[in-house]
Amino acid sequence: RYPYSNGHLLIYPLRHTSTIEDFSREEGVRLFTIIQASTTILREAMQPEGFNVGMNVGRVAGAGIDEHIHLHVVPRWAGDVNFMPIFADVKIMPEHLEESYKKLSLPFQKITFS
Repeated sequence: RYPYSNGHLLIYPLRHTSTIEDFSREEGVRLFTIIQASTTILREAMQPEGFNVGMNVGRVAGAGIDEHIHLHVVPRWAGDVNFMPIFADVKIMPEHLEESYKKLSLPFQKITFS
């Protein structure tokens, strides 16, 4: 709903938790494996020069969904400015979301995160 940049992905763990400490070792390994696969797909599909990878834990840290931790994988390019506010709530993104979806949907359908 509020993409930060083209190709911005949210990774939601299957189990609801609001703290990092609740994750088992296996869940942590699975999350990192998904992050690795995501950056591989984004690198091939969108050729970013870097990534922001992280999570907001707790409302004061910016968590929009306080009771369910999720991770962000954001491709970055030199000189990008994320959203460029023009007027009021109007934002510009260099690529339409449907184009990003077309680039990313097939590669994600081809992999399994078991």
